[in-house]
Amino acid sequence: MTPYVTAVLEEFDEYLALQCGRSEHTRRAYLGDLRSLFGFVEQRRPDAKPSDLTLPLLRSWLSAQAAAGAARTTLSRRTSAVKTFTAWASRRGLMDVDPATRLQVPRAHRTLPAVLRQDQARDAMDAFDSGAQQGDPLALRDRLIVEMLYATGIRVSELCGLDVDDVDTSRRLVRVLGKGDKQRTVPFGEPALRATQAWLSDGRPSLATQSSGAALLLGARGGRIDPRQARTVVHQTMAAVDGAPDIGPHGLRHSAATHLLEGGADLRVVQEILGHSNLATTQLYTHVTVARLRAVHDQAHPRA
Repeated sequence: MTPYVTAVLEEFDEYLALQCGRSEHTRRAYLGDLRSLFGFVEQRRPDAKPSDLTLPLLRSWLSAQAAAGAARTTLSRRTSAVKTFTAWASRRGLMDVDPATRLQVPRAHRTLPAVLRQDQARDAMDAFDSGAQQGDPLALRDRLIVEMLYATGIRVSELCGLDVDDVDTSRRLVRVLGKGDKQRTVPFGEPALRATQAWLSDGRPSLATQSSGAALLLGARGGRIDPRQARTVVHQTMAAVDGAPDIGPHGLRHSAATHLLEGGADLRVVQEILGHSNLATTQLYTHVTVARLRAVHDQAHPRA
């Protein structure tokens, strides 16, 4: 890309962060999509600028992505990235008109997420018992990771961003900063409370250093744990549970939502717990529970 386009994308990144409140993950994905777009355009128009973007070019780029095997969810995100960028660029005067106003976002096929059965969830929560009982700091931390993800249904990025003061052990509440810098409060149960207390009293002090700050969860060197480490913990835990699907932190989030609904929780309550801005996103979990009912019916009913 030209230095001019690079500077424009840096300014767009600041806009996403400061005015839109987009997460680092979203911004990185959007910028990667836009670099791909300008790389595609520069093959046809060297020294391409935002003003060189046209609707046919945008459609050609998306068609090339689809032909290369990009999933519909990926195409949907890339379309959203382009539409956000061109709307911003046109307001900034970098292009005379917004070429993406008529660019349609491909609808992603919604698939039923893999979830744990409730007995598998119990086995997963018990996976660290031996190490935790021996006081191993990393085992205490890993147990808290799995317990808190399942107990609250929060995102792994939200978990890793927690500070010690964000957890209210007296009321069993955790204060979470979610997408768009929206704050919400989520309750958790007695097992997660015990895991939290054990970590704070016997685990965290063993790993904490001067650089730890207020971070709740720490890595082996005392720094704040990152989502990649937490994902590894969850995958390793699932591998130790017989018959459990290979799910990560988001799978525990799916499982928590599904089990809440199966237990009779109101859909609006689950929406608030998960931090969904749109109820339609939460309704996906009702499809999961219906699918389970249908599977049981097919197996058990004599005229299924």
